[in-house]
Amino acid sequence: MREPAFWHRPRSLKSHFFRPLGALYGAIAERRMLRKGMDAGIPVLCVGNYHVGGAGKTPTVLALTHLLRDLGETPVVLSRGYGGRLRGPVMVDAERHTADDVGDEPLMMVRNVPVAVARDRVDGVALAKSQGATAILMDDGFQNPAIAKDASLIVIDSERGLGNGKVFPAGPLRAPLRVQLSRTDALIVIGDGHAADGVASEVAARDRPVLRARLKPDAESLARLSGKRVLAFAGIGDPERFFRTLQAHEVEMVRSRAFADHHPYSEREIQDLSVDARREGLTLVTTEKDLARIHGGDGMLPYVQGVEPFKVTLEFDEPAKLRDFVADRLFKAREKRFGR
Repeated sequence: MREPAFWHRPRSLKSHFFRPLGALYGAIAERRMLRKGMDAGIPVLCVGNYHVGGAGKTPTVLALTHLLRDLGETPVVLSRGYGGRLRGPVMVDAERHTADDVGDEPLMMVRNVPVAVARDRVDGVALAKSQGATAILMDDGFQNPAIAKDASLIVIDSERGLGNGKVFPAGPLRAPLRVQLSRTDALIVIGDGHAADGVASEVAARDRPVLRARLKPDAESLARLSGKRVLAFAGIGDPERFFRTLQAHEVEMVRSRAFADHHPYSEREIQDLSVDARREGLTLVTTEKDLARIHGGDGMLPYVQGVEPFKVTLEFDEPAKLRDFVADRLFKAREKRFGR
């Protein structure tokens, strides 16, 4: 779905109209978040956000994957597999599965880390442990109480913040902010904007770490686009962030086209984009997540070959602070379960 524009306006009649539904949804979500989850038996780090839509969870999960490995851990990502048809539990196989099977994010991440997809997260934990996981990285699931978390790291975009700050459907929040803040162990603010400053101050006031980070383009991706004029397209939570990232790194973006988050591209849509690009002498460029969905489509191969993926990684301002936080949470998780 596309996010309604009124979610990002301070005042709106539509938002006011949906407030009663938002209050009901929020009360149910808050009560659900307060339930006690199952102990996974190994440390569980959850990467989530306060609102629906994208904020940078996937690059955060990948950054934590590298960090956990540096700390001697064997991480496995646990995902619900949003957009995929398989309920799981199943380990994602890039050679066998498509985005239609397991979702675009798991298919993208499995190139770097084992990924278990399961609608029932308890079953997913059992599968991850059977693969030798010493720690689980939950991709999303912050509001889901099924599994107890040893640390919840919440990602927020510095340009978009929390929109109008109201609960779905009156706004983008998945639950009332107060209960979400009470369960936040660390906040990761991505970008150089100021829309998230208020939330960051509240988290810091609770003596929880606030970590600043930014998306860093892959040098090879930039080199391939150097001197080229591009047609950029994306079907992610915030396509405009992708377009801004291209422009900020001096990629000459002549045209852009935004699709809804997790948009299932048709062969006709990709063909039309290819024709438009060729007509104007442009290079097609999109995100790795979008490319995962295009690869999964029947008859797409001739068009995929002309699409450049723009790879990014998440770079933290204070990587030592993140490392200390994660190491401390791992230690406390094991101390709680097994003692010293």
